Amino acid sequence: MAYTNFTVETDADGIALVTWDMPGKSMNVFTAEILEELNAIIDATVADAAVKGVVFTSGKSSFSGGADLSMIKSMFSFYQEEKAKNPAAAAKKLFDLVGRMTGLFRKLETCGKPWVSAINGTCMGGAFELSLACHGRVASSAKSVKIALPEVKVGIFPGAGGTQRIARLTDAQSALQMMTTGQSLTAARAKAMNLVHQVVEPDQLIPAAKQMIKDGLKPVAPWDEKGFKAPGGGIWTPAAAQLWPAAPAILRRETSGNYPAALAILKCVYEGLQVPFDTGLKIEQRYFTHVLQTTEAYSMIRSLFISMQELGKGARRPAGQPKTGLKKVGIVGAGFMGASIAYVTAAAGIPVTLIDRDIEAATKGKGVGEGLVKDSIGKGRLTQDEGTALLSRITPSSDYADLKDADLVIEAVFEDREVKKAVIEAVEAVLPAGAVFASNTSTLPISGLAKNSKRPADFIGVHFFSPVEKMMLTEVILGKETGDHALAVALDYVAAIKKTPIVVNDTRGFFVNRCVFRYIHEAYDMLIEGVPATMIENAAKMAGMPVGPLALNDEVAIDLSYKILKATVADLGEKAVDPRHMQLVTGLVEREGRLGRKNSKGFYEYPPKPAKKSLWPGLKDLYPQKKADDVDVSVLKQRFLVTIALEASRTIEEGIVTDPREADVGSILGFGFAPYTGGALSYIDGMGVKVFVQLCEKLAAAYGPHFQPTTLLKDMAAKGETFYGRFDPYRVEKAA
Repeated sequence: MAYTNFTVETDADGIALVTWDMPGKSMNVFTAEILEELNAIIDATVADAAVKGVVFTSGKSSFSGGADLSMIKSMFSFYQEEKAKNPAAAAKKLFDLVGRMTGLFRKLETCGKPWVSAINGTCMGGAFELSLACHGRVASSAKSVKIALPEVKVGIFPGAGGTQRIARLTDAQSALQMMTTGQSLTAARAKAMNLVHQVVEPDQLIPAAKQMIKDGLKPVAPWDEKGFKAPGGGIWTPAAAQLWPAAPAILRRETSGNYPAALAILKCVYEGLQVPFDTGLKIEQRYFTHVLQTTEAYSMIRSLFISMQELGKGARRPAGQPKTGLKKVGIVGAGFMGASIAYVTAAAGIPVTLIDRDIEAATKGKGVGEGLVKDSIGKGRLTQDEGTALLSRITPSSDYADLKDADLVIEAVFEDREVKKAVIEAVEAVLPAGAVFASNTSTLPISGLAKNSKRPADFIGVHFFSPVEKMMLTEVILGKETGDHALAVALDYVAAIKKTPIVVNDTRGFFVNRCVFRYIHEAYDMLIEGVPATMIENAAKMAGMPVGPLALNDEVAIDLSYKILKATVADLGEKAVDPRHMQLVTGLVEREGRLGRKNSKGFYEYPPKPAKKSLWPGLKDLYPQKKADDVDVSVLKQRFLVTIALEASRTIEEGIVTDPREADVGSILGFGFAPYTGGALSYIDGMGVKVFVQLCEKLAAAYGPHFQPTTLLKDMAAKGETFYGRFDPYRVEKAA
């Protein structure tokens, strides 16, 4: 029988090699069609007496990334449609639907013939769950092999047998650690955890897998054999008595109870290990069905899986623009930011010319890349040869003429209009026609900078976040005259360096910084009110933020906040800033000399390592302190999330952000806005705009007019709308 996505070749020893290779796809993914074909292959190999066993592998450089976007979307849309028809029956139908993959993998596991999974690259999610259902697993020793069950990162959990098989192959603590964090494993680590049987050289992968079958691999899973005991003895052992009472507390410490899927993993493993395997699968199926119905799962999957992929693949790229083949990129400004941009560009295989005022400064900038390469080699992420090749693509220079053949030039010089004006003029004097100039400014409006350009249509903002090599977001800012060509080039560049772009229109602070400073300023308000600094930081983390606002301000630099406040007053007048904020920051910078982490003195004290940072004791002397018992932590949490979400909604109302996917993805990747909400706008949609408006009005009455809901929000509340309904990002596609 011929298959669209698989080939099946049976050798003289009766071993069928099933190769998964989806046409037109860079990576294999699970779809409804894949499940149908895999089911047919299981039936065919069982029925064929000549087949003694099956080796399952991939025809691509990676094994599989798991479920396809369309499959995930269809699951949610199916449930919503069924819920509208018959709410009582919808959950049962969803339960049956999510059990389809579980049932198929169990069918493979009990088919009576040995299957071996030959893992040749990235093996994630459902693909690893399929591998776990195979009787043998062999992994390549190549660095490209990454094995993981990362579902918790997008609001769900391994629901195709993963929680039951992992917990029966390795000890419960390691199983919980792997699944509740979504961590990636190397092939060697997976073998040490007993999740794969062998790790071999890449060219030995298929022979080794076949040899397992020749050596008499039993077509029976360990848990299907009589007398099976889970590693460590299961639930009722002295070791388990130490693990299980602590596990929920540790999880709550790490997640503040914000992630239903993480808690469901604990329940699946704890309950599943006490019952027969098939009953454990039903328990997992029940919890998976429950989690799929939560707001958190829906919002996280939409933003962190679907929207991120769509934006990364060019959802906002203008139609009709040819693909950009970047042959050379210029970076002007070899300071830490410019040097880091040069590094990620070179890491993407693109030659870079790094310009500064003299060759010494430019060479020093390349040294930043050398340090990053050294670190990557030390951690095994790069080989010595790969590191040498990467650095060879960075050419330091002090001569602007070296940019004469660049396709894109990014300036990353000091945040000063006159300095940037001089750079723009120097670059444009040599830049070829059709090349694009991008500014990495974080504070200065792009349209204003573009006034210094003779070609504003090819002038754009590309705003990176520090540290560049780690932060996955890039803001692409359109000036008033920026053309489609410049936008296409910028987005192609961001895709090449494997960042996720959001496209925003020009405004002071763009999108991310506007939201970030709302977060920080709310902390200023709390300090001024006398809320203990420890409560401020802890409440923010309990709300789901990765870093407290005071710690974040130290990283940004308090003197930068001071400069921004002063610049805002200079441009917009004194009423544009809260005078209490100005007084607080002025005192910290001018009187106390506390600039943030950079001078080891900010809201925190930074003693020499290995000592950890701690809040500056002097904070409690700045304002009369409230007693902790008089402060409602739940209100502090609300204030942080609401003030950010309100600012995000203002950017939509002002037309700065036009696609809700970008507000959500930008808020999570840009500054870690409570990922379990799905982002700043999903936070509003999740609770309902009407409820959000009522919450805003309540907070405004107690804490100030900056919480007043906007005209847009009031209108949406009255009409029962959502952001994803009113500003439907797929409307253009539907119309087409």
